[in-house]
Amino acid sequence: MSRRWLKLLKKFSLLALVIALVVALAVPSLTAAYTSLSQTSLTLSDNNASDTASYDFKFTLGDASSSLGSIEFQFCSNSALITDPCDAPAGFSATSATLATQAGATGFTISPLSTANNIILSRVPASPASANLEYLFNNVTNPSAAGSDYVRVQTFPTSDASGTNTNQGGLAFAILSQVQVQAQVPPYITFCAAVTISGFNCANAQGNYVDFGELSSRTTAFATQQLLVQTNAKSGYNITVNGQTMVSGNNAIQPLNSGGSSSPGTSQFGLNLVNNQSPAVGATPAGPGVGQASSGYGQPNIFRFNSGEVVASAAQASDSRLFTVSYIVNIPPGQAPGIYVATMTYVATGNF
Repeated sequence: MSRRWLKLLKKFSLLALVIALVVALAVPSLTAAYTSLSQTSLTLSDNNASDTASYDFKFTLGDASSSLGSIEFQFCSNSALITDPCDAPAGFSATSATLATQAGATGFTISPLSTANNIILSRVPASPASANLEYLFNNVTNPSAAGSDYVRVQTFPTSDASGTNTNQGGLAFAILSQVQVQAQVPPYITFCAAVTISGFNCANAQGNYVDFGELSSRTTAFATQQLLVQTNAKSGYNITVNGQTMVSGNNAIQPLNSGGSSSPGTSQFGLNLVNNQSPAVGATPAGPGVGQASSGYGQPNIFRFNSGEVVASAAQASDSRLFTVSYIVNIPPGQAPGIYVATMTYVATGNF
């Protein structure tokens, strides 16, 4: 063979090799048969760890022309990529999941092939009615640990999620740690006794001494003091009076143990917690709270005194309640002279 033909043969061989390389590069890859899901979203009704929630999936098929027989939702703690191993999220369970809503492609039921972290929807293969699909699952138990977890979504032409998928996608969702907010309302009762208490405020209590002046058998001596109470006790409060009648040495003024009206010229000491006309002294209980004078101490113009008795009460929690205590003193013409004193102690008890 001549040198000329040898040169031509070498050129032809090189050209054939270049053409072969170009042809090989033009062959499409067979591994990219699926299409990607788009507009994927997942909404949880409750994002708290270990709570039972509804999971609402929405996505758009990249390939809506292929037959659709099954959809797989695989829950993983480590990755949304189907090429990676899947670690099931701790505490997560779809075992009791139910399919509440399906749209775009319907007729699905949850396949018995599903597992605790893998929900497979199955139906007789058919073309989807729409590329936009939605599936709502109830009774799903959230992962027990806070943080990000993932769902891998794949569609298959088969009814058992076998073979090559036609669409695939992934998304992430967040689980929150529960934050407990705690506060305590302690039981309390606020109570004060003074000659005057203004503004329904014990800080404004003034005076602890009541002076009747000179006593006379012809007129009734009277005076007042006030009590203020407030409590959050569920069953309210009781106020008791403790002490003794007015005495001077061995001489005493008789208490109205059974109660009665004022009678000048007789020996009487008593009190009540209402507004009176005879004599004109006292006031009706006031303030935003609740509570009334007790029996024996709540009738106008009737006065009484027995140490240890309840003089006012309420059956429920109460805002500030102001009581005016009215005292009367009467003496007979022959009352022994002296300085007569009585010490009253009032006790408020909350009924918690």
